[in-house]
Amino acid sequence: MSLMSRKTEKVVKRVTIVATITASYFLLTADYGPRPNALDPVKKQILSAQSIVKDYIFGSNTHSQQHHLPKVDGRKDNS
Repeated sequence: MSLMSRKTEKVVKRVTIVATITASYFLLTADYGPRPNALDPVKKQILSAQSIVKDYIFGSNTHSQQHHLPKVDGRKDNS
């Protein structure tokens, strides 16, 4: 007989899987540093998921941030 309820057991399993994947990613990329490598798509997905979770928890700040970002195209603003 299990000491945990089914819901708690599912949550523990999912957290364990995510933690294992995250730890594996960091261990694999520790030797590469900032250079491009085969794990870049995984990194993009992790950053995307992080952004989605932050937006969900704290609300979207993209509208307020767009007004404060400098121009990136390198041209001077002649207005």
